[in-house]
Amino acid sequence: MDRFNQTSPVVGFILLGLSAHPRLEKTFFVLILLMYLVILLGNGVLILVTILDSRLHTPMYFFLGNLSFLDICYTTSSVPLILDSFLTPRKTISFSACFGQMFLSFAMGATECVLLGMMAFDRYVAICNPLRYSMVMNKAIYIPMAAGSWAAGITNSVVQTSQAMRLPFCGDKVINHFTCEILAVLKLACADISMNVISMVVANVIFLGVPVLFIFVSYVFIIATILRIPSAEGKKKAFSTCSAHLTVVVIFYGTILFMYGKPKSRDPLGEDKQDLSDKLTSLFYGVVTPMLNPIIYSLRNKDVKAAVKNLVHQ
Repeated sequence: MDRFNQTSPVVGFILLGLSAHPRLEKTFFVLILLMYLVILLGNGVLILVTILDSRLHTPMYFFLGNLSFLDICYTTSSVPLILDSFLTPRKTISFSACFGQMFLSFAMGATECVLLGMMAFDRYVAICNPLRYSMVMNKAIYIPMAAGSWAAGITNSVVQTSQAMRLPFCGDKVINHFTCEILAVLKLACADISMNVISMVVANVIFLGVPVLFIFVSYVFIIATILRIPSAEGKKKAFSTCSAHLTVVVIFYGTILFMYGKPKSRDPLGEDKQDLSDKLTSLFYGVVTPMLNPIIYSLRNKDVKAAVKNLVHQ
């Protein structure tokens, strides 16, 4: 029997990355490296100012600090691997390293989904119930909210990753991706993955559907409240407090919907182009979005801009 059709103990996987497009690898190596440095710098500065500047010791900036730390963890779990794959024609990764990277990426992604929902609730209370804000969003509330986001994301990742680890893998074990992305890994399993698929569908409903619905409902009330403000200046001021969060939400969820919601090509000749498009979209989601978050919050928030200026001038 052909050895590629036999089930064998998994020693490791091979990450295909952009090996079919060698000319793009050097270009993307430089781009991704620069973006990663911007991510570390931008999010690092945001974490620093939210800790050092007493004016930013509020629930909103506490969540922002968590988001920045999350973005650093998420990109660090995958970007070094991506950069290495650009330099190595056939990148081999061990079984344990692959699922370790999968666990971290999955945990950070799920946590961010929940955290963005928590941030929407914070903005809802601040704009729709400003007189009760300090009572509702006190430390006894917003710290457990953030901790719950992390706990939920990590728990989901433990479930999904442990289920994938128990699968038998066969063939040449080539992952057609930059990293150990769970859908790309599941394609290599030579066993029934229906339970994995069902588990992921349930997780997607909980970690994508519910937060999106919650954010949508929150902003319906927020926009309705803003429209009732009589002065144009008051409307502008109220909207400015949530515009950065709304922009991040649109980019984050918009990219996810584009990645997983677009129809697959049925033309065999177009599969290579679609495959490249899927990989680059995934790269955008994994690198560009975390890079934009601190830029968006810095440009759209006068308190953050003032705190950054104070930090630079110290």
